[in-house]
Amino acid sequence: MKKALLTGASGFLGKHLQSALQENYEVTGLGRKPSGGNFITADLASEVPDIHVSFDLVVHNAGKAHVVPKTEEEKQAFFDVNLKGTLHLLEGLEKAQALPKSLVFISTIAVYGREFGEGIAEDHPLEGNTPYALSKIEAEKLVEEWGQRMGVKVLILRLPLIAGKNPPGNLGAMIRGIQKGFYFGIGDSSARKSVVLAEDVAELVAKSEVREGTYNLTDGKHPSFKELEELIAQKQGKKAPKALPMGLVNLLGKVGNVLPFFPIDSLKVKKITSNLTFDDAKARKEIGWKPKQVLEGQWL
Repeated sequence: MKKALLTGASGFLGKHLQSALQENYEVTGLGRKPSGGNFITADLASEVPDIHVSFDLVVHNAGKAHVVPKTEEEKQAFFDVNLKGTLHLLEGLEKAQALPKSLVFISTIAVYGREFGEGIAEDHPLEGNTPYALSKIEAEKLVEEWGQRMGVKVLILRLPLIAGKNPPGNLGAMIRGIQKGFYFGIGDSSARKSVVLAEDVAELVAKSEVREGTYNLTDGKHPSFKELEELIAQKQGKKAPKALPMGLVNLLGKVGNVLPFFPIDSLKVKKITSNLTFDDAKARKEIGWKPKQVLEGQWL
């Protein structure tokens, strides 16, 4: 059986990746804490892993996200995990019996640095300026250059919000808020955001050994907040959440413009109420990307 190495196997997306990979690969995990089965224990942020065997496919999914840094130390942590961690992994792979045939790097649409816009494609400038985005931009460059230098196929997948059971980030916060009854929509909640199903990403990765390039992945539907709110409420047997009127929201945004400690300002209001969608036509054309729609709701 072919062999695959997976970092970040214990995380939200990692569990989906491991399940999909196991159908065709003998999977070895790599991380700080063993999670059963074949495993290489290493903290990629601070050490080069001791990799003895060779792998057909390496999937680098481990990374730091979903945290807003408040200190310089917290900002540096993104570069330690996302950039240094990637460098250490590549150095470890060079010490193996043989290099992998291909490497998949899980990246993010945050590299584009956009807070609003529609149909943003892979040729858009990488303008992300947060520690998270910058660390991912640098890591993308690192794996691309390494792949070219070493003759390894590199596939970079830029992901938006990821849907699945108990998702992290903003989608998870929305689900918990609706469940507990303290979530409120904003205006008509018509803003559309790109989302993708974790299981679809995992299925693609498991068949990616011969693929290379950089691709956005979305479900192609780009559901609105209202569509997501109604779906989540329906699946939980809850009433659709009430909405705050835009007049009130804009007023709160203006308050935040003059009070630094206030949780919302006019820029955040614009971000919440504007479309932010990404174009995955390249993936559909070149690597056979055929996702299911998030609004089908099977993941809830």
